[in-house]
Amino acid sequence: MKSAALILSFGLSLAAPLQAQAPADKPAAPAAEPTVGAAMDATFMFVSGQFIPAADAMPEAKFDFAPTQGEFKGVKTFAQQVKHISAVNFFIGAQILGEKVPVEVGNPEMGPDNLKTKAEIMKYLKDSFDYAHKAVNSITAQNGSRAMKFPFGEGTTTPIGLATLLAFHGMDHYGQMVEYLRMNGIIPPASRKK
Repeated sequence: MKSAALILSFGLSLAAPLQAQAPADKPAAPAAEPTVGAAMDATFMFVSGQFIPAADAMPEAKFDFAPTQGEFKGVKTFAQQVKHISAVNFFIGAQILGEKVPVEVGNPEMGPDNLKTKAEIMKYLKDSFDYAHKAVNSITAQNGSRAMKFPFGEGTTTPIGLATLLAFHGMDHYGQMVEYLRMNGIIPPASRKK
């Protein structure tokens, strides 16, 4: 297996300089620069790549788990954490796109009440990340700095500001979910030995 990977790697290293050479009569085309949205989505892909597997790692029987001792009293359940991020992904995505929110978000702090099973919540989560990725990818140099009302209070923001909010907000709740997983003896997927 290692020798096959080594041969492939060696072959690709030889082919790369050959691909880079343009014919003598044609200049090489300049590499396309990524759009603002594509550059921002590269970071946001990390969020969905961590969050979705962590949500899926919790067994359905524990989806309603919430710690209750000490300072944890009254915190969101694991399912509510997942529904909250999903609802906010849809809500902020719609703000960036200038659209009506395409699905029911309920109270975005808790997410829709009608989603009960792990399968329903996971579908909602995956759909929310798909929609949010679409929104982030729509950001361009021309529209990314347009002023818009901040959807969670006073002041203004921009589509770039909202895309940044999507990334750090998701990782904030990811950290809480990791704690819930570990309290239930589950190693988060990102922490497992490869």
